[in-house]
Amino acid sequence: MTGPGRLEVWAPDGLPEVRAGDDLAGLVLAGLAGGADLADGDILCVTSKVVSKAEGRTRVGDREAAIDDETERVVARRGATRIVRHRLGLTMAAGGVDASNVASGVVVLLPLDPDASARELRAEVHRRAGTNVGVVVTDTAGRAWREGQTDIAVGAAGVVVAEDFAGRTDTHGNPLAVTLPAVADEVAGAAELAQGKLGRRPVAVVRGRGDLVLPPGEDGPGARSLVRAEGGDLFGWGAREAVVRALAGAEEDRVPFGHPAPPAELAAALDRLPERADRTAVAAVCFAHGWRTEDWERERPEG
Repeated sequence: MTGPGRLEVWAPDGLPEVRAGDDLAGLVLAGLAGGADLADGDILCVTSKVVSKAEGRTRVGDREAAIDDETERVVARRGATRIVRHRLGLTMAAGGVDASNVASGVVVLLPLDPDASARELRAEVHRRAGTNVGVVVTDTAGRAWREGQTDIAVGAAGVVVAEDFAGRTDTHGNPLAVTLPAVADEVAGAAELAQGKLGRRPVAVVRGRGDLVLPPGEDGPGARSLVRAEGGDLFGWGAREAVVRALAGAEEDRVPFGHPAPPAELAAALDRLPERADRTAVAAVCFAHGWRTEDWERERPEG
């Protein structure tokens, strides 16, 4: 049975330690009986760590300095923990810089282009084993509103990364307006269940969703398409950071607050300020809502 309804996931043992320059496709296929364990429509999941190791994306030195180099901007900071927007657009703790399962003093960075890494691995598997698989490069990330972490897709090739149900109806005839399952992330999470965090099984195969795998030569938009553009996220800044950024009012800090709010929304926010609020407070609220104070004073509704 294939398609939604039944899923099979397994992660082979025995893959050796991956080092810079290693033939990752060869190692993966060797762990899967030379590719005999793969079938058309399977989704091959590989951790970003082994991809990075094979591509030489490790460095010796201070982890904090590595985080600095991988960071586009700091979203929030709580003590020693930094949530940052990574150069790939991902919002992650520590910019995806990992110091586990490597020698002391060495850190692993995310691949330079995880989608390109996925495309290369997919092409090599097809060339050597003749099998049409999708590839997902996975990494671990936390989630807003939830404790704990789960694996997500940071790279993808040959798979549908999100199923768009907008405009369709459910079994009761109700319209589905914004339903967009991030199936590549769900596949990554399923793979991690089989791999385990301490199992030294960096590769997994997900079988049963061949409907998500694209024909040979079609790689799809990749996992990068799941990354929201700056300003498109409701949480562009941490709660504390948003207050400080709005009060400071630096022009370069505007974009993460998103598009300008409708006048009525800004008016309602300003109405919540205490009567003693000064012009600085008004300017900060305007800034956080995408407005300049002078523009608001000129265009605000009467009354």
